[in-house]
Amino acid sequence: MAHQYLTHYFTKIVFKPLHTNLFNIVLLSIFLSLGSANLYSQDIKKKQTNIPSNKQEVKKTKEEPTEIPTLAESTKDTVKLDTIKVKKKFLDGKVNYKAAKYARIEQKKKLITLYDKAELYYQDVELKSGIIVMDYEKNEVYAGRIKDSLGNYTQFPSFKQGSNLIEPDSIRFNFKTKKALIWNSRTTQDEFNVKAAITKKENDSTYFLKGARFTTAKDIDNPEYYFQTNKIKFVPGKKIVTGSTYMVIAGVPTPLFLPFAYFPLSKEKSVSGIILPSYNDSQSKGFSLQNGGYYFALSDHYNLTVIGDYYTNGSYAIGMQSSYAKRYNFQGNVNVRFENNIISERGYPDYSKTRIYNIQWSHSQDSKANPNSTFSASVNLGSSEYFKKTINQVNVGSSLNNSLSSSVSYSTVFHTVPESRLSLTATHSQNTNTKEINMTLPTLQFSVDRIYPFAINDGAKKGFFKNINLQYNLNGKNSFITTDSLFFKPEMFQNADIGFQHSIPLSTNFKVFKYFSVSTSVNYEEVWYFKTIEKHYDDQLSTVVTNDVKGFDAFRTYSSSTSIGTTIYGTFNFGDDKKIKSIRHVMRPSLSHSYTPSFEKYYDTYAIDGSGKMQKDYTRFEGGMYGAPGLNSSNSIGFNLSNTFEAKVADKDTTKTELKKIMLLNNLNLSTSYNIDAETLKWAPVRISGGTQFFNNKLSANFGTTLDPYAIDNSGNRIDKFNINNGGSLFRMTSANLTMNYSLSSRGEKDEKNKDSQAARNGGREDDLFGSDIDTGSYRKNSKFGADDENNDAISEFFRSKIPWDMTFAYSLTYGNNNREKKITGNSVMVSVNTDLTPKWKAGISTGFDFVQKGVTFTQLRFERDLLSWRMDFNWTPFGDNASWNFYIGIKSGILSDIKWEKRNQNF
Repeated sequence: MAHQYLTHYFTKIVFKPLHTNLFNIVLLSIFLSLGSANLYSQDIKKKQTNIPSNKQEVKKTKEEPTEIPTLAESTKDTVKLDTIKVKKKFLDGKVNYKAAKYARIEQKKKLITLYDKAELYYQDVELKSGIIVMDYEKNEVYAGRIKDSLGNYTQFPSFKQGSNLIEPDSIRFNFKTKKALIWNSRTTQDEFNVKAAITKKENDSTYFLKGARFTTAKDIDNPEYYFQTNKIKFVPGKKIVTGSTYMVIAGVPTPLFLPFAYFPLSKEKSVSGIILPSYNDSQSKGFSLQNGGYYFALSDHYNLTVIGDYYTNGSYAIGMQSSYAKRYNFQGNVNVRFENNIISERGYPDYSKTRIYNIQWSHSQDSKANPNSTFSASVNLGSSEYFKKTINQVNVGSSLNNSLSSSVSYSTVFHTVPESRLSLTATHSQNTNTKEINMTLPTLQFSVDRIYPFAINDGAKKGFFKNINLQYNLNGKNSFITTDSLFFKPEMFQNADIGFQHSIPLSTNFKVFKYFSVSTSVNYEEVWYFKTIEKHYDDQLSTVVTNDVKGFDAFRTYSSSTSIGTTIYGTFNFGDDKKIKSIRHVMRPSLSHSYTPSFEKYYDTYAIDGSGKMQKDYTRFEGGMYGAPGLNSSNSIGFNLSNTFEAKVADKDTTKTELKKIMLLNNLNLSTSYNIDAETLKWAPVRISGGTQFFNNKLSANFGTTLDPYAIDNSGNRIDKFNINNGGSLFRMTSANLTMNYSLSSRGEKDEKNKDSQAARNGGREDDLFGSDIDTGSYRKNSKFGADDENNDAISEFFRSKIPWDMTFAYSLTYGNNNREKKITGNSVMVSVNTDLTPKWKAGISTGFDFVQKGVTFTQLRFERDLLSWRMDFNWTPFGDNASWNFYIGIKSGILSDIKWEKRNQNF
């Protein structure tokens, strides 16, 4: 019966004009949503469906959400429709809904009520709440909270449209106009958390907020700071425009006020924008604005930052930074900075003006980009005094380093038979003390793989003849020696030195007496120079002068070498009942012989005075980059002995059956040589060196000493007399050294230092034994003690009995006795400790002591306070040439990183 009634009602409303039957259409949609959704015109004779009463509750379970079909779907029929224009349906899509407790339909009031864990889906709108009321006469939906058994509000509404999510106390939304009124809304846009008393949604792209606050704090209801404004126009993903805005910190309004504010928003990773400068003052430079500029988000693969400084005494600086990357291909960064530093005022005795610069470039290629060729760059060049005089960086580790180096290289492999390799490298080495620069533009290296002429292809290479192989190597250089004041000036290129070295080694190896390995080789070298020297006596100057002779010249040398060695294993067993089961000793002795004949034919004579007295002691190839042929022959025998000691001990874990191996000595080496052709001082000093690690490889120790068998005269020169025959011991210790490094952490394995950090690129240390670098040109949003702990608020104990800490320790001892001084030339210890005093307080210190100079080495104190969405830190170097202090407090978030205060005092 119900089936017939519904069929009659359906056909009745289809053929009547819709402008008179709007109520019937709505009622039909309700019928279809209650179980007759499948009752379409093409299949009208389906299951019977109960006709709902005037007021009915429908219990909801975990079945699929009910769908309300559109009018177009419910009016499909083979019967031709009326030609009267159909009024537009009130819904443009299906409405899906569900509720945990009940869904109530009130036909008289035109309401559908969903209660407890209610959900409603319409087009791109998702609405979840404790209670949802849908008025299908007004096309509106209301959502709000409900109370739990204790009377507390729960199940707050969650309104999501597209990617925009709003979590208010209540919401009122119109399906037709897409407008909404929202009370106490909470939303997140970019890094902002926004809360407003009333929010009006005008359309999909515009919101108006009244009585709003916005902050980057995590807790929007109780933030540590926020910006309060009465009016906001908010365009999701594009911008936030506010009226009069003031800042509130810890609930206290501040005088920081803006008549209006504009905050750009973007779904992109970065956008271009102005970098606001920071204000500072200096006793020697005056007032200043530092690090102001512009950030260019040029593309997803590269960017550019241009910043500058200006001081009231005329000093200025400009810097450019750029990072670039292409996935699976390469990545790198470029940093260029120029500074014009003026100290004091013109006319004063302490006035000075210097121009310094620094260029850094780092480039690395992904191994997947090209398996046959690679390109890499590591450049750090500039003025020798840059890190000592720069006004924008406190970099103690870099300033104490006395060398800068760079390398740009390209290499490729040619898959020929035999395979060959080619590389081009530009290198730069700079001594910041002497200001001398050595540069090669470029260095050419070409090599051909070993060729085994007597071995079968892919066959075993055993025996003397089958192991005979030869190789070809080419090395070419175009080098310059200059100073930083003449760097890349015409004078630099006038003294170019060009040379090539060809070498063809012929070698083989084989075994004798089963246990001895023998290797022998003959090496042929040919060196080409395009500039040589010529010496002659100048009668006018009454001295010997040296002139450069430009033009091609070459010399050829050859040498041979043979070595024999073996490996000896020894084990000392202590018994199964001992903790140390055994100690294994591995010795690798080797005996070698090398011979280089005299190449006297390359030596010339010249007059040393006006009488015409000749002296034969120089070669025209003297001072060449690849050396010069030797005047005297060399026929020496060398001896080398390497040792390793390893212990096997019982594991503390009794369930393990295998013994634990512990390295006692990683290496203990002894080497010396004897020159057969030398007329005097045939024995070379004995060199002993070794190294080991302790405490699970946390402490590394290296030592070395040099023992000379010959005595010295009163002037400190070696004489052809053994030291024991001169009233001394068998050997005379001329030098010794000991270094120890210890790194440990209470957090377990200490994180490796970032080798690509700015301090490492500057040429300083990777650790913080010389303190942490303070780059005032960058936003210090991150902790200098390590990564931020995202869960640092989850503290389960009132006080932690174990305070996290890490320590780096270094000790160095050197001894000198070249001239019977018997003096400790260096004896110093350095230590760096970082610790978490509380979950929010971190402290660190870097210091040391020099026992020779009897003074404290570089010392730095570091303090940092995590203020949730803010960060505060203080660095202090109390004494020395680098005495300074720096204080910083600012917002962590990148979008508000310009809201900061920084004060520092640097010793000039």
